[in-house]
Amino acid sequence: MKKIRVLIVDDSALVRQTLQEILSSDPRIEVMGLASDPYVAAEKMKCEVPDVITLDVEMPKMDGLTFLKKIMEQHPIPVVICSSLAGKGTETAMKALDYGAVEVIHKPSLGTKQMLQESTTLICDVVVAASRSRAKRRSPEVNLATPKLSADAVIAKARPDSQLQTTEKVVVIGASTGGTEALRVFLESMPENCPGMAIVQHMPEGFTKAFSQRLDGLCRITVKEAMNNDTVLPGHALIAPGNKHLLLKRSGARYYVEIKDGPLVSRHRPSVDVLFRSASRYAGKNAIGVIMTGMGDDGAKGMFELKESGAYTIAQDEKSCIVFGMPAEAIKLGGVCKILPLEAIHSEIMKIYNTSIHSGLKA
Repeated sequence: MKKIRVLIVDDSALVRQTLQEILSSDPRIEVMGLASDPYVAAEKMKCEVPDVITLDVEMPKMDGLTFLKKIMEQHPIPVVICSSLAGKGTETAMKALDYGAVEVIHKPSLGTKQMLQESTTLICDVVVAASRSRAKRRSPEVNLATPKLSADAVIAKARPDSQLQTTEKVVVIGASTGGTEALRVFLESMPENCPGMAIVQHMPEGFTKAFSQRLDGLCRITVKEAMNNDTVLPGHALIAPGNKHLLLKRSGARYYVEIKDGPLVSRHRPSVDVLFRSASRYAGKNAIGVIMTGMGDDGAKGMFELKESGAYTIAQDEKSCIVFGMPAEAIKLGGVCKILPLEAIHSEIMKIYNTSIHSGLKA
């Protein structure tokens, strides 16, 4: 199996060394070079073009955004932004996504053994996903050090008789690699009278607030980073905070969200499986589930549970996905009612929502 060749660009020698150790621990990845700034990186790329670049955004001589622009204009290569979370670092990382970066990850930091294991798993999986975002290569999955837990670790399965009766529709959405752009396209299309939405986008802690604020400024609906006990309201979208699970709950006819700590589920926190499991338990047939672009299988089992509970489920089609991983796995499990291009998902949701409103009025 051909290894994914990665070029690490960061002005910190310690970060370069740490990233090299993390990436080299994965048998799918080979670090082809280290560069202290974009000029050194450009010289290395004259000799060999990497499959993926990890790029710091704040560097002397040339900043990461300028280098990213040049890469995307001259020779597009999947780029993973590796940034700190302080102040302007978050805003800059958001701009990097606009300029074509595939993903944003934390700079690795020393901590507990569990933190290092989780960081290693996340960084390696993001780099592998980035490599597939260009050529959509398929390679066998490798079992990494962190055990892969199911949604059982956070929330129990729904019992058949556990659903209270309500007619209010609610939308739950899961996305990963390529999801930041997919969510922008989707949410910009949603009208102010759309159903309430709860969203999991795999993204590091600290970035989801800036991401939500960015979307809120672009969309007609209200978009915000979810806080514990926030009500899921029509015309509003709540995005899971990084490094926290997001669960949909209900009290009477009121849907609200719970923000919860817990282990990685399907190698992620927040996990789409956890959100979908909670929606199957508390919304059931009143839920509309959407799974978008992303690597891996997070959300596939949860979407199957959603469909089994009577929910209507939608998967983004392969052509419009950056990485057709999560939707493909959900389809394979039989958890998808309809497969649609990204641009058609909003109209399908509104059609179902409006039909349910008219049915409720007739009743």
